Amino acid sequence: MKYLLLALSAILLQPVQAQEEQSRSLNDITRMMSNSSISDDEVTDAVRDAVETMDKKNKVCDEKSSYTKRLQRITSGMTNANGIPLNFKVYDCKDYNALSFPDGSIRVFSMLMDILTDEELLGVLGHEIGHVALRHTKKMWRNEMLHRITTKGKGSSRNRSGYYMDDISYAVFSAGFSRKNEIEADDYGYDFLKRCGKNPMTMAMSFMKLQILTGDHSKRQSTLLKTFSSHPDFNERIERIYQRAVNDGFVE
Repeated sequence: MKYLLLALSAILLQPVQAQEEQSRSLNDITRMMSNSSISDDEVTDAVRDAVETMDKKNKVCDEKSSYTKRLQRITSGMTNANGIPLNFKVYDCKDYNALSFPDGSIRVFSMLMDILTDEELLGVLGHEIGHVALRHTKKMWRNEMLHRITTKGKGSSRNRSGYYMDDISYAVFSAGFSRKNEIEADDYGYDFLKRCGKNPMTMAMSFMKLQILTGDHSKRQSTLLKTFSSHPDFNERIERIYQRAVNDGFVE
């Protein structure tokens, strides 16, 4: 609004012909600012399309799969987070990864399940759910959509909401969260698991396992492993969760 007022003031001080030209520029500025705002509905539409696309591109384990049955057992009682309904699926995929979407869709890769115990997998899920519940993932989606508009505009290869969706999911999942967001997700995940009757110490256990994997350069670095390896304060976060678990009586 401040910039619009400054532009309007400049127009009024110009001759008539110059005012007409500046007026057209002001309309362009107004139109640009209007296009730069993204509503919750637009984010919801984009995320829905992304989840549908991911579910079609990847082989989803059916209800009879041992992976699906195991995930259902582990996540029993975990129905929503901060008002966001949760839904879980397993991708039969050769990658160490887990993805969380703003709408509460959590996708776990079978290869990650192969190397984690139930408790360790539960810890990973608790942290991912924290990012969803605290709207960290939603903010990242909104920012990426805004970036696509300002750099590429609306055009071909777009979804129903009109935004560039060719590689937006990859861009979002490859981007790392801030240290503040990571700690907030740790805290929320810890409390969430505790409320669900799960042992929150599993978060520290899963983090330690992932830390070992990030040091094994023979393994392909998924977006999940890259996220964990990119934080120099990882040991501090593990110690922080451990101390909370000790104080709460979860560690003897």
